[in-house]
Amino acid sequence: MITLRLDRVMADRKMSLNELSEKVGITKANMSNIKTGKISAIRFSTLDAICKVLNCQPGDILEYTEDD
Repeated sequence: MITLRLDRVMADRKMSLNELSEKVGITKANMSNIKTGKISAIRFSTLDAICKVLNCQPGDILEYTEDD
């Protein structure tokens, strides 16, 4: 199972959802869906933009855990 940890990285960087969505160039609603894990896929271009803005690696945002 892949879990999104975007909320942790945003908190570490003290960045709001509004600020991140503006800098990445996607709607607040779409960024909220990413942050809360209500997505089943993410474009590499979006992941790339998020990582650039937050100065992080994809592995900081995505976490793999085995299903029970």
